[in-house]
Amino acid sequence: MKLNLVQNKNFKLFKTISKVAQQQGLSAYIVGGYVRDILLKRESPTDIDFVTEGSGLELATQVAKALDPQIKVSLFKTYGTAMFKYNGLELEFVGARKESYSEQSRKPFVETGSLRDDQMRRDFTINAMAISLNSEDFEELIDPFNGVQDLENKLLRTPLTPEQTYSDDPLRMMRALRFASTLNFTIEPESLEAISQQAERLKIVSMERILVEFNKIMLSEKPSVGLRLMEQTGLLKLVIPELIALKGVEEVEGQTHKDNFYHTLEVLDNISKFTNNLYLRYAALFHDVGKAPTKKFVEGIGWTFHGHEYLGSKMVRTLFQRLKLPLGSDMKYVQKLVKLSSRPIALVTDDASDSALRRLLFDAGEDMDDLFTLCKADITTKNSKKQRDFKKNFDYVAVKIKEVEEKDQVRNFQPPVSGEEIMALFNLSPGREIGILKEKVKEAILEGEIENDKTQALNFVIKEAEKLNLKQI
Repeated sequence: MKLNLVQNKNFKLFKTISKVAQQQGLSAYIVGGYVRDILLKRESPTDIDFVTEGSGLELATQVAKALDPQIKVSLFKTYGTAMFKYNGLELEFVGARKESYSEQSRKPFVETGSLRDDQMRRDFTINAMAISLNSEDFEELIDPFNGVQDLENKLLRTPLTPEQTYSDDPLRMMRALRFASTLNFTIEPESLEAISQQAERLKIVSMERILVEFNKIMLSEKPSVGLRLMEQTGLLKLVIPELIALKGVEEVEGQTHKDNFYHTLEVLDNISKFTNNLYLRYAALFHDVGKAPTKKFVEGIGWTFHGHEYLGSKMVRTLFQRLKLPLGSDMKYVQKLVKLSSRPIALVTDDASDSALRRLLFDAGEDMDDLFTLCKADITTKNSKKQRDFKKNFDYVAVKIKEVEEKDQVRNFQPPVSGEEIMALFNLSPGREIGILKEKVKEAILEGEIENDKTQALNFVIKEAEKLNLKQI
């Protein structure tokens, strides 16, 4: 099967590699995901892998020289690979190789091999295809494992037996679930069973590598596909056992609660229709994570999850640490949204006070819109009337909040009186009195006792200062 690459935006690059390979007496092939995406007519990725039945280091060095003598080539002699960047692309060259693995390591023992050897070591048939860049069969598709057929059938199969493929490199189990989620493919039943059997092997993979695949699942159109497969195969309990703890329904005295695991997946899918913000999606994933440890049956009331938002926000740090997610502003953002996730629902009433709205504005700050996106995604009732009513009430509260914000300007609250001004007013040095007075000003504004206005705030400070026996100078 011959492909037509003339319309490909990297055609000139491929012709250059073909010419250099011929001059050096080397073979050259495009391999892996780039070939798959050409056949799927997906937007081409910016990283392209090339294989040669010879020295990948030599081919990369000579290609770089032909493209631009200033290009710096990174050489990884242990694995016979080389990489350089060109025109916004990341190009990797490797000599065709065979690989074998030890029981406790993902690092392979590598020896020189043929193109077919190299294709056999790939994770899935759809990633094991190659396109020849050799002059005698330029653009020829080399597909020894019927990857084209699997693309048409939307099927994930391994070139070797699934047991060997996943045992050799357990990260491939996560990649299988990631491709199922991002491409909407089905994993071959034998392959899915092999993942379940070998799930524990994932423990030898670094969390950093697992996270790369997990984040791609999180950013897929419907993340629940990958997460359900992770739960089904036993991988999720190894990565995020706190989510597995949400699974199941208990009944006491005829009263049940919803399955918070499947509810969480539904919320995640809901929010994914409206945002590609990875950390807003993480807020959806973790918004109910505190429900398992706070679940309690109270006689006469039923099931309660008191304080689950607060505990859940505390659990976010532990989760981020284990998953090797960033512990700075992104983590704090998720913590804030988890902690506030039930607040807007409590305000969906006709008599929500301006004070309550101001406090929510103050606490949510610039993340208020994201909080509302999360809360709307949290509406998973199958009763269409209830769903319409909830959304209508949320829209009503959003209007009220906008009115309060325009009047009181507390979304990104800055005290109208600074600590320095208070010190100058009473000839004070830095101390606890300054903090007390600033806090009183904030509370007075949030409660609506005074407006967010400098003159009113100064008059309020003077009055409150008298109670602390402070005299204006």
